[in-house]
Amino acid sequence: MKKILLILLFFFGLGTFTSQAQDGERIRKLKIAFITERLDLSVKEAQQFWPVYNAYEEEVFQLRNVEMRKLRNNLSENFNDTQASKALDRMLEIEASIHQANVRLVNDLKPILPARKIILLKKAEQDFNKELLERIRKNRKRRMGNRP
Repeated sequence: MKKILLILLFFFGLGTFTSQAQDGERIRKLKIAFITERLDLSVKEAQQFWPVYNAYEEEVFQLRNVEMRKLRNNLSENFNDTQASKALDRMLEIEASIHQANVRLVNDLKPILPARKIILLKKAEQDFNKELLERIRKNRKRRMGNRP
């Protein structure tokens, strides 16, 4: 019953977005429910897991969505090779920082969760993103089909 409720929440919750801020908050809540269900976290595990995972998510968000976006926005279409080389170096630094955050997450989770659940977390993240993208595609197709 719990699984059916979470799946329904996931699929119907995504179709009712009204603003970007609400979208982000709803997606975050759906992801929490999705991961909690997939990992079958105990209360003790959840209490220790979520602060670590939320800090990781915030760090990766800052790197991907803030730093990388800032870098792309600062490049004009007429950039020279020196600017391009510096931008590539910065992109590699950001990607390395994301990788380091992933390594830290796994190391921080080892005392909290069994290795099996850490691997299941990585799979759950991929599955959530895949389902989210599929739902967005379906909603986009549906909206485009309703245009005059």
